[in-house]
Amino acid sequence: MTSVVIVGTQWGDEGKGKIVDSLSQDADVIVRFQGGHNAGHTLVVDGQTIKLSLLPSGIVRKNKLTIIGNGVVLDPQALISEINYLSKLNIAVTSENLRIAENVTLILPLHKDLDLAREKQAGKSKIGTTGRGIGPAYEDKVARRSIKLIDLEDINKIPEKISRILDHHNILRKAFGLTEICADSIVDYLKDIQSQILPFMDNTWRLLNEMRLKDKKVLFEGAQGLLLDIDFGTYPFVTSSNTLPAQAAIGTGVGPKYLDNIIGITKAYTTRVGSGPFPTELFDEIGEKLGDIGKEFGTVTGRERRCGWFDAVLVRQTIQISGIDMIALTKLDVLDTFDKIMICIGYEIDGQQIDYFPFSENMQSKVKPIYEEHNGWLADTSGVNDINDLPYNALQYIKKIEEFIGIPIKIISTSPKREDIIFLENIF
Repeated sequence: MTSVVIVGTQWGDEGKGKIVDSLSQDADVIVRFQGGHNAGHTLVVDGQTIKLSLLPSGIVRKNKLTIIGNGVVLDPQALISEINYLSKLNIAVTSENLRIAENVTLILPLHKDLDLAREKQAGKSKIGTTGRGIGPAYEDKVARRSIKLIDLEDINKIPEKISRILDHHNILRKAFGLTEICADSIVDYLKDIQSQILPFMDNTWRLLNEMRLKDKKVLFEGAQGLLLDIDFGTYPFVTSSNTLPAQAAIGTGVGPKYLDNIIGITKAYTTRVGSGPFPTELFDEIGEKLGDIGKEFGTVTGRERRCGWFDAVLVRQTIQISGIDMIALTKLDVLDTFDKIMICIGYEIDGQQIDYFPFSENMQSKVKPIYEEHNGWLADTSGVNDINDLPYNALQYIKKIEEFIGIPIKIISTSPKREDIIFLENIF
């Protein structure tokens, strides 16, 4: 088996969907290994924009097998909705091209209720959750009371599990002023979706092992970004799962020694959705310009993204933590009209320079970026697919980023379109 793991090196929204879509052309299998339907991927295929949040991006290509691994939390309603959405675009999702881990955790309506109630009560302290039940579903998984996909094979035999869930959730619902839920309502819900999602169920770790023995090419697709990792992200403003490449093994059942190459997707500037620290955030017309040109609105929530200059310190940190081999740089064309472009190369805290982003929330609040100024290229790079056609200053910008982060940039994306991409190395 030849395998490639794709992860985002920032706070998500780096353009992973396009890179996965491009690489899936040469892959046999595309696998989601963590997260839920809280992270959107936008693809532009033959001039048509396709927005996904749960299904692997490779689903839009013919004759590819896609897998949702056990590390994902699965909302059955979101899955059905996305399948119907693709059907209207003449993209068929069947049990032939989609398999779902039998031990995947299901998101229930009560998880979404709890997510929204908590965020509403948090007020100014809110995390910025999408309100889709991801966090509460992971909580139930860790607390050993979640419903797995395989439980739907015989719903009548899971009353004990449902009882454990309700013992916990009804206490919380009462505290938040929500009505209690009875077991029958959960059983009825599961019965309603049972026949629609069970056909996709499989023992996917065995399936992936078969792919390995057949020497298939497997692409592992991460969601969110490394700075949203539950352990190494900007806690508590993070997601509820591990987003690091190591999760590709845990979230699918593939041994870590079979993960060959790790590609970090990195935007040519920085964005963030929701609350949390952001050292290079721009609150002026430059930040607005980045957002306008880059069309920086969340795929899932539609929320406006916060924008700032490229932060080499944070990207280098996620690279070192994750063992990333190479970078795919996206949205280079967004910087085409900027006369001067800044790169954050260090931080200052209380007059002292540091070269990493601290975990302490108190220290994070004191971080001031140290910038290095670079000349822009003031030329149109949109649609360029040959490195030799990039302007000199654009090449210098890429070179400087490589120097700061310590690994090579091997893929460059110059527009949202599938074909507008530069490969400096064969990935598979």
